[in-house]
Amino acid sequence: MTVGPRLPGKVALITGGASGIGAATATAFAQHGAAVAVTDMNDNLGREVAANITANGGKAIYLHLDTTNEEHWTEAMVEVLAKFGALHVLVNNAGIADRRPDNKTTVKIEDTTVEGWERVFAVNSTGVFLGVKHAIAPMRAAGGGSIINISSIYGVVGSGAGSAYHSSKGAVRTFSKSAAIQYAGDQIRVNSVHPGFVDTPLTANTHADPELMAPRLNATPLGRFGTPQDIAMGCLFLASDESAWMTGSELVIDGGMLAQ
Repeated sequence: MTVGPRLPGKVALITGGASGIGAATATAFAQHGAAVAVTDMNDNLGREVAANITANGGKAIYLHLDTTNEEHWTEAMVEVLAKFGALHVLVNNAGIADRRPDNKTTVKIEDTTVEGWERVFAVNSTGVFLGVKHAIAPMRAAGGGSIINISSIYGVVGSGAGSAYHSSKGAVRTFSKSAAIQYAGDQIRVNSVHPGFVDTPLTANTHADPELMAPRLNATPLGRFGTPQDIAMGCLFLASDESAWMTGSELVIDGGMLAQ
């Protein structure tokens, strides 16, 4: 059992770090000794997360990063290496859902546009690919690393809606396995995390609607929605050397939903 900080000397980059799971993960990593690059497109919230980490004695910077833009990834890696000298951990957390204008319900297949499909895949799948692609060289130079790709329970099973989201998260799951095999020789570990129903800004409108919230809660055996901290703790384990013999795996954190 590790006593004390679990990520001393580590440098981590987290996408979608301005709120929700990303912000909780960045904060947890910093509390455990990592220097953290918080990245997002919401500059105000992202800077606030980094500032809070610094105010509490941690090391953090904020970088504007559109995960679908390869040039942004190149620039982000340059800045991280210039500031912290290495990269040991990448958390590909940024993601979107194919929701209707009410931001509560997702779009069925017959109502999905090609543009909507491609937008979801650009963030949820292509963004993950680009992050992994650009993390390999600095992690290899560091002697290895841990890449954590946030998928979903809906990267494992389906539901009645959200086909683009489901498909993109399923792509993250299998892409992670391929990357894990390709880079095991470099001691770069790649695992996917599969959250269940978590209270985040992405789910806020859905969980505020009793008719939409109840079926989700009823499907969760532990009887509550997850918190961003619940997922952050799983990411902390995968980022740490405690998971040194774990790669190509799926960490499901879902309150028991997939056990049924």
